[in-house]
Amino acid sequence: MGRRARTKQDKLGEKLRQIREALELSQSELLKRLALDDDYQRTIVSSWESGDREPSLRVLLKYARLAGVSTDALIDDEIELPRRLPAKGHKRR
Repeated sequence: MGRRARTKQDKLGEKLRQIREALELSQSELLKRLALDDDYQRTIVSSWESGDREPSLRVLLKYARLAGVSTDALIDDEIELPRRLPAKGHKRR
């Protein structure tokens, strides 16, 4: 069997940026809120948002929980994020 690259989601990076901006967080602050600041540097958030790299499933789950959306809303290009994020109404802690 040959291995093919997985198809990238066209809207994932934009959705991740929308979540960060809705929470009014810098890239560094976002990593802290996701409890990823020990594992990643701020520049990784930029590469996720630009679509140059894709976050792991573990990271996507953390984004979804932070925003109060399903992971489907993040990874399915046919599903739009809710107009008001975060859906659960949290802002900064």
